[in-house]
Amino acid sequence: MAAPAATYKDRQFLAVIGDEDSVTGLLLAGIGTAMLTYWFFLQHVTEPPGSQRNFLVVDSKTETSEIERAFQNFTQERKDIAVLLINQHIAERIRHIVDAFADPFPAVLEIPSKDHPYDPEKDSVLKRVRRLFGE
Repeated sequence: MAAPAATYKDRQFLAVIGDEDSVTGLLLAGIGTAMLTYWFFLQHVTEPPGSQRNFLVVDSKTETSEIERAFQNFTQERKDIAVLLINQHIAERIRHIVDAFADPFPAVLEIPSKDHPYDPEKDSVLKRVRRLFGE
C-alpha cells in the first residue's frame, strides 16, 4: 500500500553524511536543488534564520555525537529530505541508530567510499530484506 501523499509531498532533497571525497563528488554532480525525475541534486541550504546544509563531511576528527546529531536532523527534524545517503563505514559508527531507523521517509541508503568497499552483510536495508524472506 502506498503512503499518503502528505507524508512525502514536501520531501524533495537529498542529504549526505560522508567522507570528503564522497560529499565533494555528490556536490559536483549537483546534489542540492530539488529532485527532478531521476536526477538528484544536493548542495541545498535552508532559508535564514537557522540556515542548514543538507550534508555533513566526516573525517577522523569528527565526533560520533556530531554524526548522530546530523542523522537525527536529516531523518527526524527536516521534513524536506527524501533520501539520506551515508557512507557505510560512517554508518558503522552509528550502527545502533541506523538499524533502529525504520521510517519510510527519508530512505536511508548506505554507499561505499573510495577507501572502504561496500559490504552487503553490514547494510541495514539488506538485513531487513533477508529477515522478510526468512534468510
